[in-house]
Amino acid sequence: MSETLSDDLLELIGHENFIALVEAFGGLRVYVPSRERLADIDAAIGPEASEKLHHTYEGSYIRVPLARELRARHYRAHGASNADIARRLGITESAVDKLFRRAGHPRRPKRRETDPRQIDLFR
Repeated sequence: MSETLSDDLLELIGHENFIALVEAFGGLRVYVPSRERLADIDAAIGPEASEKLHHTYEGSYIRVPLARELRARHYRAHGASNADIARRLGITESAVDKLFRRAGHPRRPKRRETDPRQIDLFR
């Protein structure tokens, strides 16, 4: 197994299912039953990914990570603004900026409309 539970879960159930699991249960301890399947997990990530999770972690608790940085990158890749990302992660827009700066991700370019007659002084 890899270093962290996040990496293990990503490898086991895939990126999209991991995002869905974190959105549904992020920050919680979730019991993975040994015999019957948990309907909440099935509803969140689908029966196929849920089966993989049950096979690997049956009869134990897992602490579902918040995975804020991964989710922020995922949301940005799907066109979300910093305000949308902040709302979905439950943090401020400033915290979203800090999250991307810390991770070394470039800022989203600001849209500027320039007058075509205007010359660029800093070329």
